[in-house]
Amino acid sequence: MSTKIKCLNPIAKVGLDLFDDKYEITENFEEADGVLVRSAAMHDLELPDNLKAIARAGAGVNNIPLDKCAEKGIVVFNTPGANANGVKELVIAGLLLASRDIVGGIDWVKDNLDDENINKSAEKAKKAFAGHEIKGKKLGIIGLGAIGVLVANAATALGMEVYGCDPYLSVNNALNLSRSVNIVKERSEIYENCDFITVHVPLLDDTKGMINEEAISQMKDGVVILNFARDILVNEEDLSKALGSGKVAKYVSDFPNKTSVKMKNTIVIPHLGASTEESEDNCAVMAAKEMMDYIENGNIINSVNYPKCDAGVCTSEGRITICHKNIPNIITKCAGVFSSEGINIDHMVNKSRGDFAYSMFDIDAASTEDMVKKLEEVEGILKVRIVK
Repeated sequence: MSTKIKCLNPIAKVGLDLFDDKYEITENFEEADGVLVRSAAMHDLELPDNLKAIARAGAGVNNIPLDKCAEKGIVVFNTPGANANGVKELVIAGLLLASRDIVGGIDWVKDNLDDENINKSAEKAKKAFAGHEIKGKKLGIIGLGAIGVLVANAATALGMEVYGCDPYLSVNNALNLSRSVNIVKERSEIYENCDFITVHVPLLDDTKGMINEEAISQMKDGVVILNFARDILVNEEDLSKALGSGKVAKYVSDFPNKTSVKMKNTIVIPHLGASTEESEDNCAVMAAKEMMDYIENGNIINSVNYPKCDAGVCTSEGRITICHKNIPNIITKCAGVFSSEGINIDHMVNKSRGDFAYSMFDIDAASTEDMVKKLEEVEGILKVRIVK
């Protein structure tokens, strides 16, 4: 019986082509075992009991009810880093657009296209659009994840003095970061020293509205702020006042909304950060591979509501995976079920993440539906699945 995959948004063909004849693309959400999604809103959808996984072809998951999925034993994946280069390139473009009035100059040319002597007129007019070079300027990067690291390295190569702040900097990202980048412990050090500040952090309680009146007051006069992460990382009312006073010289945002599009000295881009053919292909491929590894092997990589848990390819006779609450004695009770069936556990992996946990059992006999039923009777078990 094939695994049914539903696409709630168009997904790049290069990703869908990875699904072999063990899979079937379905139009019926109710029968889906897995869902691939980009921006479609899922909060009001009734999630079918047979749904096992959702893979978001992108990084942000605000459109997916993560807690609701966790409660139903549905693992949600995203694709961190798959679109990082596309966003990085747009951030660098934003730096240049904010430093030199390129947009104003282009608009002037369009407004004067009927001028027969436009070449001479341009020589007189261009001084109104003169700006500054970014070489030698200080760039502060808040958040050194996949995108932040690429921006830091690119800006360093362009001759900028780069400062980075990330209390959760991973070993992998640290190794990929240019040694020229100055790592600081507090955001305040970024605010106080940098000519340009760009934010690349997830939306958390600690980061929502982080660019506010208090933060702006610590910044240099004439600072440029770039936001290609989330619009609500910025308190736009506070920022609007700072733009009006000149405290903030320019704001570059990839998020048009009713406030940002009307703010003075703001360059608003229509959410183009990851809108490249290459980014969409990368996200589709990564999402499909995550889905297939989970369906075929039970492994969880890049989940946003369950812990990472990787047991490789099963070499035992059977493998059963369990999504469950993170409460005491569940593992003991599950082991008791296998013991009562006369089955030995060859290998086991158990990981937790907040209120939820995930366990993988490789056993010395083929898995059966009878085992599944007995495991489902254990308190705290959310979903049991036979992988092999």
